[in-house]
Amino acid sequence: MNKADKHIKLKSTISCPECRHESTETMPTNSCQYFWECPNCSEVLRPKEGDCCVFCSFGNIPCPPVQNEQSCC
Repeated sequence: MNKADKHIKLKSTISCPECRHESTETMPTNSCQYFWECPNCSEVLRPKEGDCCVFCSFGNIPCPPVQNEQSCC
């Protein structure tokens, strides 16, 4: 299967490392999301070192560019 045939998922469930709250979010397709505020505890998450966005660090599905094997950001 080539990149063009790959189905890109746009929803990812982020797990807050502080309170373990899970929230399913729609990922942007044209930019990285560097910050995410947990709706439960208000902790502001930032990507872990080496990751491009909060979805790649804390989500169950990586961001669309990474899914498509492209450079993110």
